[in-house]
Amino acid sequence: MLKRKRYLWKFVYVFVICFFCGQLWGKWRENIKQQGIDVHRKVAEAVFHIVLEQSTPIMAFMENAEIPDWTKVVWEQLNPALMCLKPEEVEKDWVQSKFIYEEMIAEPETEVFWEELQREEETQVMEELVTQEIEEEQTEQDFISAKEKSVSYTIEQLHDPTFLKETFYTVDPTTQISDAQLSYEKLVGYDASIEKRTDGKPQILIYHTHSQETYADSVAGDASTSVVGVGERLTELLRDKYGYTVLHHTGEYDKESRDYAYSYAAKGLQQVLEENPTIEVIIDLHRDAVKEETHLVTQLQGKNMAKFMFFNGMSYTNAVGELKSLPNPYIQENISFAFQLKLAAEEYYPGLTRKTYLKGYRYNMQYRSKSLLIEVGAQNNTVEEAMNAVDPLAHILSMVLSRKE
Repeated sequence: MLKRKRYLWKFVYVFVICFFCGQLWGKWRENIKQQGIDVHRKVAEAVFHIVLEQSTPIMAFMENAEIPDWTKVVWEQLNPALMCLKPEEVEKDWVQSKFIYEEMIAEPETEVFWEELQREEETQVMEELVTQEIEEEQTEQDFISAKEKSVSYTIEQLHDPTFLKETFYTVDPTTQISDAQLSYEKLVGYDASIEKRTDGKPQILIYHTHSQETYADSVAGDASTSVVGVGERLTELLRDKYGYTVLHHTGEYDKESRDYAYSYAAKGLQQVLEENPTIEVIIDLHRDAVKEETHLVTQLQGKNMAKFMFFNGMSYTNAVGELKSLPNPYIQENISFAFQLKLAAEEYYPGLTRKTYLKGYRYNMQYRSKSLLIEVGAQNNTVEEAMNAVDPLAHILSMVLSRKE
């Protein structure tokens, strides 16, 4: 009798513990169902089986003790946790959980959630595509230096002074150029190349005799929108893209009087050269003046570009002859340097440059053999057109100065 009472108390004790464990397990499993985490639930059930079998003495008691079958049935119904021990119930519960999950994701609120998530993903994809298109568009807008010639001239043409004069030059009525100065050997044979410096000392000088020259939409008082701004753009390209050391001199020599600008500029130029004796190339950058109905513009790579022109002072007038009072020991070198630039421009960017202009005086070109005057656009070109033209201009200069052509 006493022994039976002990079994009964053990039974009650284990029953109470298992009952509460079963209730907790049921609530926890219901939460898992509501969250739709079927995989996690299945793993947890397997773990629970092992723990329940190993830690609950009543299981061994029910297997070995001689107790009525109705007691086992009652125990299983009162303790839902034991239902997990039956394979058929586990499978039934698994299928039921799957149906609950499918019903859950079919609810209106959940559909809205998935729709919103899909819209967010589509928006993110669209943003990435737009960003990629912008980057591709920016890449397309970047200037691409010409790699091959578009036009070629024969040796016979380049040896013909008449052909050269008609094709490459506009000769002012006040001066002339001789056949000897248009000799192929002198024009093409001249080595205009320079070695790139690594010591940081300037080798190219860009300055402006007429720094007050502006464009159609230049902002008054803003030098960056004038020919000085174009000079700064050329400086940056020659320095950063092509590796030359460049000095951009922004002295103003035409504020007081445009008529005496070259005289004033000569003094400033001499001082710059004394302070920087390593300078080999001098570029006087201008903006031309033309009739209002003339628009010096062409299109290259989808951009409007102001046409530019090389200019040579001949130190010779038809009325006087050689201007001994304005000597220039580098006339032939100046002519050859400008010709090589013009030839490269016509071969790689045909139609971008105007004919090289020849005039009687020397225009401060007597200080270096590689001295050059360039007219970028005119008064009715826009700042953007002038700036766009600087990209091919820098490439042309680099080709000649590096003797690549």
